[in-house]
Amino acid sequence: MKKTRFILIAILLALFTSAGFAHSKIKVALILDTSNSMDGLIDQTKSQLWNIVNELSHCRYASMDPKLEIALYEYGNDGLPMREGYIRLVTPFTNDLDLISEKLFALKTDGVSEYCGQVIGVSLKQLDWGDKREDLRMIFIAGNEPFDQGNVSYHEVCKSAKQNDIIVNTIFCGNFREGVNTHWKDGAYIGGGEYMNIDQDCRYVYIPSPYDDRILHLNNKLNDTYISYGKKGLAYKTRQEMQDQNAKEMSNGSAIQRTASKSSMKYTNTDWDLVDAYEADSEFVVDLEISDLPEEMKNMSDSEKREYIESKQTERAKIKKEINELSEKRNKFVSEEQAKSSTENMLDQAIIEAVKKQALAKNYSFEE
Repeated sequence: MKKTRFILIAILLALFTSAGFAHSKIKVALILDTSNSMDGLIDQTKSQLWNIVNELSHCRYASMDPKLEIALYEYGNDGLPMREGYIRLVTPFTNDLDLISEKLFALKTDGVSEYCGQVIGVSLKQLDWGDKREDLRMIFIAGNEPFDQGNVSYHEVCKSAKQNDIIVNTIFCGNFREGVNTHWKDGAYIGGGEYMNIDQDCRYVYIPSPYDDRILHLNNKLNDTYISYGKKGLAYKTRQEMQDQNAKEMSNGSAIQRTASKSSMKYTNTDWDLVDAYEADSEFVVDLEISDLPEEMKNMSDSEKREYIESKQTERAKIKKEINELSEKRNKFVSEEQAKSSTENMLDQAIIEAVKKQALAKNYSFEE
């Protein structure tokens, strides 16, 4: 019976995909310079990841919610193998946002030569970019050394990316004109993307609002709706809580942005959370081995399991609704406060502006 059901699901999925109704994907490869001078860049990425995810949660393609996948590279770090160009794939494309956060917080800076052409070339070969024309595929490479270092021509790899419908965006950490003079703008031009500069030493400024305490309280309640299952379930739930703590240590603003991300459709955990897994396949819980269930569910009947999961599902939906409503009010409040003072260019602003421009060019839309 179980095998028959999965065969039917596979057939329906194949028909759904071939008919052109499958979810499109936004694939973002973040390539970060982790040489000695880049602590500010890494801190900005840690603190602003969730703001980027939140902005992308408003993106739609053919009235559907595109799937978000992020890959992460580091380069320019002499703790990495010299024979591989001081380049490391931190994680391939994944929709596991807690994993991306965990890997970001584990990055350490240490200086050496930065080979932009080589790391872009490696990402083109190493990552599974897919070939669906409706997918939005983008590289964001950030650093502060000349773009033409190394033996791999950035002209060739950026040209190859563009020919394969992969957009190369460059972010120079420093003065705009210096980035132009050191070929960062040229790399973006050849790769069909945007050239941007940021002040990587600029610190995120947390603007408190009347809604913050309630949002953070709701995050704790939201965590209580997750039901870990399987051999790694408890470890993944612990990781979720650790990434909450990492965001909190960056600032209350980062913790609040992460809470909003956890309330969006971009944040799913079907691999370890029974509520998400049950929503994807309501028969899934029936087929689980007793050893894979949490202690409180091991002696439940099938109907009791469903009732328990559905109660958590209902509770989660209610909490998410309140978080989203409060987040919308908070965003309006913060925007009004930010308008009273000038702000420096920062990583999230650069990425969000580029993504929106390139998404709209591919017939994506953004909900207000």
